[in-house]
Amino acid sequence: MISRKQTKRINVGSVAVGDGSPVLVQTMTKTDTRDVAATSAQINALAEAGCEIIRLAVPDMDAAVALGAIKKNSAVPMIADIHFDWRLALEAIKQGVDGLRLNPGNIGAEWKVKEVVTAAKERSLPIRVGVNAGSLDKGLLEKYGHPTPEALVESAEQHIKILEDMDFFDIKVSLKASNVMRTVEAYRLFSQKHYYPLHIGISEAGPSFSGTIKSSVGLGILLAEGIGDTMRVSLTAEPEEEIRVAYEILKALGIRRRGAEIISCPTCGRCQIDLKPLAQRVSDAIKDIKAPISVAVMGCVVNGPGEAREADFGIAGGKGMGLVFKKGEVVKTVKEDELMNALMEMIKEAE
Repeated sequence: MISRKQTKRINVGSVAVGDGSPVLVQTMTKTDTRDVAATSAQINALAEAGCEIIRLAVPDMDAAVALGAIKKNSAVPMIADIHFDWRLALEAIKQGVDGLRLNPGNIGAEWKVKEVVTAAKERSLPIRVGVNAGSLDKGLLEKYGHPTPEALVESAEQHIKILEDMDFFDIKVSLKASNVMRTVEAYRLFSQKHYYPLHIGISEAGPSFSGTIKSSVGLGILLAEGIGDTMRVSLTAEPEEEIRVAYEILKALGIRRRGAEIISCPTCGRCQIDLKPLAQRVSDAIKDIKAPISVAVMGCVVNGPGEAREADFGIAGGKGMGLVFKKGEVVKTVKEDELMNALMEMIKEAE
């Protein structure tokens, strides 16, 4: 049983973060924020896929102004990602966003930060301090030599202090690097010292295959240690893929269940049915199911029947045939070419 680290509660729109709330899945739009129609369509597709908080890049004033129209159509809370220009933050707040991702130390003069903090307070908006190994302050790089976990934590603490000195405490923090263990150690170190909620992720994790592995290892370690209140899997891929991977990580750790889980054997010399294409067809057929069900696709009589019985639905192959299971009971025996239809009919009946 995973024991979650106790953190301060903040609210992002209608969604609670920290203080024992569920670990929330978020991603970032990959459209041009100035394109209201495309961005709105992507947000709602991501919400359908399970995204619970969405972050949008705000590179200029046109993008900031577009946030209002996007917000009207958004099915989930929106966070504006701001760098350097306090005026973009003020416009984003004016347009109704639910939170900011902003490092106050990068905004400039104290009065500029004060204006943003004052506006955020008036709307009860949280601010995420987002530290990234690729953009650390030169002074910290000179002090530590390279982006060490200690450097990441100190950077976060410098930004946090600016906000705390302005009596602002609705803060969430991230400390990301592309190096898995550097990221893990930074989050561990920060979590030992502070109680602000944490957004976890491996930055620039890579394309779908390698990025999924790096994210699963890094985020899996942190989540298993109870660290993390929101999460993003950062992939060079479609954002829906980021959402799917995030839920698979949560599902594997028993933290949250959403959607169908497929259990399939790797096949070996005992397998007497053509299992690999069958498992892929089943996986494709169940990928849009939202109910937390488990489906086993097994290839032989050694582990197959046992795994299939433990799943909500399952098939266990024999020689040119297979058993079809539901809730631990054998429903029927069918020929190999009938297994797919028999399984899917049973799942559809239960929906």
